[in-house]
Amino acid sequence: MADLSKEQYLALYRQMFEIRRTEEQLAKAHQAGLVHGACHTYVGEEAVATGVCAHLTAKDSVFSTHRGHGHALAKGVPPREVMAELFGRVTGCSRGRGGSMHLFSPEVGMMGTSGIVGPCILQATGAGYSAKLMNTGAVGVAFFGDGASNNGAFHEGLNLATIWDLPVIFVCENNMYATEIAFSYATRNTNMAERARSYGMSAVAVDGNDVLAVYQAADEAVRRARAGNGPTLIEGKTYRTRAHSEGMPSLGTYRTQEELDAWKARDPISTYKAKLLQSGAAAESDFEQIETAVQRLVDESFEFAKNSPYPDPSTVSNHIFSAS
Repeated sequence: MADLSKEQYLALYRQMFEIRRTEEQLAKAHQAGLVHGACHTYVGEEAVATGVCAHLTAKDSVFSTHRGHGHALAKGVPPREVMAELFGRVTGCSRGRGGSMHLFSPEVGMMGTSGIVGPCILQATGAGYSAKLMNTGAVGVAFFGDGASNNGAFHEGLNLATIWDLPVIFVCENNMYATEIAFSYATRNTNMAERARSYGMSAVAVDGNDVLAVYQAADEAVRRARAGNGPTLIEGKTYRTRAHSEGMPSLGTYRTQEELDAWKARDPISTYKAKLLQSGAAAESDFEQIETAVQRLVDESFEFAKNSPYPDPSTVSNHIFSAS
């Protein structure tokens, strides 16, 4: 167990639980036709975003992927704004113009999610370069999946961050599959931390379903970055327990029910709760209070998003760059 206060232990639980309940509500909303377009949920991977973002402030920049709801929530975007964005409502964090894969909230340092594989690695590197030039003490953070490591951006971003000692944290959420293609099929070396070390970079592989393991790795990485000691790659070995995207099959030729069940038994939220109860770090009543408060928040956020208006059609050309 990490040497944390009771409040810190419970804050990690609350953040994971908030992500889980928000994602489950979004999955239901997608089935009900309220979500227009894709919806890639973060169910099963909550410990990674929670453990990393616990060390970040609003001045730190996070860049994410198509599976970015959890990162946005952990960085401080309210559930109501995430839901409203997926519903295409003007009260969403991107004013209803981005949807699931384009969450943007610079106020809290959430600098964008993208359905394009890999650019977040370069964007975070750029944020780290900017922070170093201006001596702000901020860090750039890239969340990406195992599939992105075979993209050229991975080589370019890690190489530049290393040779310039940039304050960047590269977080690989290795969930074993890029859509439905096994990582072991797409590359010979599936050890992401080992690949990162070949650039001369500090790197560590942790159990991505153990929020305390992620928290401790991120603590060291962020401290190193802020001290000017360069980048770190954190490989969180984790697993998504829902389909790649809502509406797609959860099983099929690429994974078995046995594999899915085995990972569900290692659920990051329930196992963390059991660990805190067993150690005496928290009581059942603490979790009941948190779960009730979070469910109320998610219910209120859903109603807010569902009842929010769509953007005014007359503003369709707003926020569009034009060289003319």
